[in-house]
Amino acid sequence: MSAPLLQVRDLSVAFGPVQAVDGLSYDLHAGETLAIVGESGSGKSVSSMALLGLLPPRSARIEGGTAVFDGQDLLRLSDRDQRRVRGNRIAMIFQEPMTSLTPVLRIGQQLTEALTEHRGLSQRAARQKALEMLRLVDLSDPPRRMRQFPHELSGGMRQRVMIAMAMALEPDILIADEPTTALDVTVQAEILGLMRDMQTRFGTAILLITHDMGVVAEMADRVVVMHRGKKVEEGPVREIFGSPRADYTAALLAAVPRLGARSAEDGPRPIIEQPARPGEVVLRAEGMCKVFAGRGGIFGRSGGTVAMEDVGFSVRAGETLALVGESGSGKSTSGRAVLRLLEVDAGRIELEGEDMRALSTRSLRKARRAMQMVFQDPFAALNPRISIGRLIAEPMVIHAIARGSELEDRVAELLRRVGLEADHMKRFAHEFSGGQRQRICIARALSVGPKLIVADEPTSALDVSVQAQVLELMLELQQSMGLAYLFISHDMAVVEEMAHRVAVMRQGRIVEMGPRRDVLNAPRHPYTGALLAAVPKPDPTAQRQKLPRLDLKDLPMGSLAQAATDHWVAQ
Repeated sequence: MSAPLLQVRDLSVAFGPVQAVDGLSYDLHAGETLAIVGESGSGKSVSSMALLGLLPPRSARIEGGTAVFDGQDLLRLSDRDQRRVRGNRIAMIFQEPMTSLTPVLRIGQQLTEALTEHRGLSQRAARQKALEMLRLVDLSDPPRRMRQFPHELSGGMRQRVMIAMAMALEPDILIADEPTTALDVTVQAEILGLMRDMQTRFGTAILLITHDMGVVAEMADRVVVMHRGKKVEEGPVREIFGSPRADYTAALLAAVPRLGARSAEDGPRPIIEQPARPGEVVLRAEGMCKVFAGRGGIFGRSGGTVAMEDVGFSVRAGETLALVGESGSGKSTSGRAVLRLLEVDAGRIELEGEDMRALSTRSLRKARRAMQMVFQDPFAALNPRISIGRLIAEPMVIHAIARGSELEDRVAELLRRVGLEADHMKRFAHEFSGGQRQRICIARALSVGPKLIVADEPTSALDVSVQAQVLELMLELQQSMGLAYLFISHDMAVVEEMAHRVAVMRQGRIVEMGPRRDVLNAPRHPYTGALLAAVPKPDPTAQRQKLPRLDLKDLPMGSLAQAATDHWVAQ
């Protein structure tokens, strides 16, 4: 093997007394993909940001080690020399492209900036190169995209712009920090295929930072596994997946949900001996329609966006109905609509037989005891200035369920129920991990004794091992309390873990609905087949193949159906 392009030796980084990275060493060779994996807090992102001088200087310090690239130690470069390397020789793309792009500058200006700064190109030459890169990343109508602002593009389109920006200077190394975590499964498949294409075209080495083992299996040649700042294992991807040596690696792989693992079962696995069986209908929705206003403020199809059109479903006690589809399909709008967090333009919504749309504000407040919501981002859902004890108690105070010592006892019991300690009630949200914060949100939702919980992407922001714990908790609570779940997700493997029935949404309509086993094993609609085909498999021995690009939002249904069916049949 040729000499390494990048040699990292004994890298150590600390934040105050906390050792974020402890003696990390690895080699990265030209043209290969090295994945650094581990849970949040393992030091993955910190180690990569140290290479480019992106750590906050006041709170972080590099305690030792070297990172040799092209004869230079990246950790010892001056700010001026670091700027010459950063973006030019080593580029980076982040998890959330919206926070990486300047919102007040047009896409064209942001693309050409690096070309004029690092390569000294004229504005005209830089513009031509930028247009070429947008074509390479398969963005439609590049001249129009150059004139647009970031907020006018979808998440997948913004990530394509970030890849175009990173690859425009043909860097030697591309650092990709969770580049697809925030994307839907079909868009993720396109982005992974695009990164492989760019790597083949330019010979770029990729340092891939992720906790998604399916993405690792799809992309990586070698893997470094980190835990609590230290490297616990390193090796070829097939060796790591096939025979992991470290217990932590084995536990990480065991926690990965695998689509097809429960294909023969009718519903989620029983966790308690006598789970509550699906019973009476808790929620029924019929003919829900919602149109968001267009720029001119004119409601209707000609002036707005159809978010829901004739959407209907029911959920029984002890049952989970999963709503799946891409961003913009209407999943979250449907979940908010049944709770009347937004008003529909038409349709009927019944909670335990009561017409929700007919309720007054006061009556609706009382009805909300029976329905609660768990959001995707637990940190954003919790008030950072209030202790978690008060946060969990607040709904019980509002609904006059308990007070005084009884209230405190109820909060303590709820914390224990979700796997936390009673003495945690005096702490604040920032003092907990992501998984613990989601447990707190679940405890808060349970505090008023609901019959229905709408869970909107409740585990997509969590690491696989923490995700497994939260799903286990939700299943146990459902089976012991008979809860009805409306479970909103784009992760098909998680849906298979949780759902009794599945409803597939596209462009505001339900295109397929049925028992989980039928929908996931024998989908009737081509769009469902396309979603399933795009799921990355956590198996490096599976053949890697580029999925055809399906313009799921732009193509008419007939063209989509044909494209999806061709690929689906080929699988």
